[in-house]
Amino acid sequence: MDNNRAERAIKPFVLGRKNWLFSNTAKGAKSSALIYSVVETSKANNLNPYAYLKYLFEELPNVDLTDSNAVKKYLPWSDYIPEGCRIPSKK
Repeated sequence: MDNNRAERAIKPFVLGRKNWLFSNTAKGAKSSALIYSVVETSKANNLNPYAYLKYLFEELPNVDLTDSNAVKKYLPWSDYIPEGCRIPSKK
C-alpha cells in the first residue's frame, strides 16, 4: 500500500526501528509486527485499540478459529464489533 494515510500510520514504528534491531528472537519480532498491525487497523476503523484488544482476548478463546465465518465477525471492520469498542464520532 502506498498512500499518505498508511504512511502516517506506520511513522511511529519507523522512528523506533533501531530499537527493534535488538529483538531477541524472530518470533518476538513477528509477534510485535502482528500486534502493531492489529492496533493500527483498529485505529483506521475508528476503534479504541485497548477496548478492541480486550474484546478479542476475552472472546477469541471461545471461537472455533477454523470457521472463517465466525472469525470474520471479529475483524475490525465487522458490524458485529460492540459499540463499547468504537470511538465516538465527533459531530
